[in-house]
Amino acid sequence: MALPVKDQLKYWGLAAAIFLLALWWLGDVILPFVLGGAVAYFLDPVADRLEAMGASRALATGIITLVALLIFVVLLLLVVPTLINQAIDLFNIAPKVFQDFQAFLTQRFPELLDQDSTLRQSLTSLGETIQSKGGQLLQGALSSVGSLINVVMLFVIVPVVAFYLLYDWDNMVGDIDDLLPRDHAPVIRRLAGEIDATLASFIRGMGTVCLILGTYYAIALMLVGLQFGLVVGAVAGLITFIPYVGALVGGLLAIGLAFFQFWGDWLSIGLVAGIFVIGQVIEGNVLTPKLVGDSVGLHPVWLIFALSVFGSLFGFVGMLVAVPVAAAIGVLMRFVLSQYKDSRLYRGLESHSDQD
Repeated sequence: MALPVKDQLKYWGLAAAIFLLALWWLGDVILPFVLGGAVAYFLDPVADRLEAMGASRALATGIITLVALLIFVVLLLLVVPTLINQAIDLFNIAPKVFQDFQAFLTQRFPELLDQDSTLRQSLTSLGETIQSKGGQLLQGALSSVGSLINVVMLFVIVPVVAFYLLYDWDNMVGDIDDLLPRDHAPVIRRLAGEIDATLASFIRGMGTVCLILGTYYAIALMLVGLQFGLVVGAVAGLITFIPYVGALVGGLLAIGLAFFQFWGDWLSIGLVAGIFVIGQVIEGNVLTPKLVGDSVGLHPVWLIFALSVFGSLFGFVGMLVAVPVAAAIGVLMRFVLSQYKDSRLYRGLESHSDQD
């Protein structure tokens, strides 16, 4: 006989509390394992596709690992140093950019920017703040990663964890399925399938969209000759998972830099703007419909809220698990609402009249 609902809620609530406590207590210790699990989850469909083509699971995992290591080495040698240098230069050049902006406004609107005006002082202060705080933010991020866990160990542990999890993924799923309560196994499997579909659509699909758009923006902006094009492309691609925000932030940043770099060369400025227009057209009409689909189930506001809450409570690890937890909560809430609408509490006397 199944446990009463009250006892079930008690046990599931206890399991959730233990999960959150472990997340808070272990914190940075589980960072490489969370990253490794995310990588394995992302690459599992690739391994399944290789298996369908006739490769064994071991061979498929080995091929994926070699390709991933090759890509990582290329990025580490060619892209990462340039990205870091451009980010630092962008922070350092911020005061000069604002001084040029002041000069531009002074020439065309001298009445707005006299020497003692509030707007002039605000722009000067903003430029200095971006330089100081931006550099501190970048250095703080790098130092915090170093304090969380040794970077070298992180680069060693994450690939190893991802390799073993990817190799044993199907077996682990089968073992977890064997541990499910028999009375609730069909419902749990259905909910887990919906959660997996949501995560697959969002993480795998949106991650691929971010990677494609970030690469496109970076290469296109550098071909046009825009300074800091790699940084702008990386930023735009990274936040593309929030609809229109990536293109808006990246576009404004790129066009703003283009105005200062190409002032008077309207063709170059138009090319920079056109790059983001084309990117939005490709994203909205090709990439997102094909790779993400229409039934993701993760509203941007709900996603931002989950990232903010888990990030503030559990730090960087919390931000990593925020998306899966948000997807799971969303699926569970839809299930609870469907159960509520089928209950007597919602339908009331109508259910009795329908039965009669």
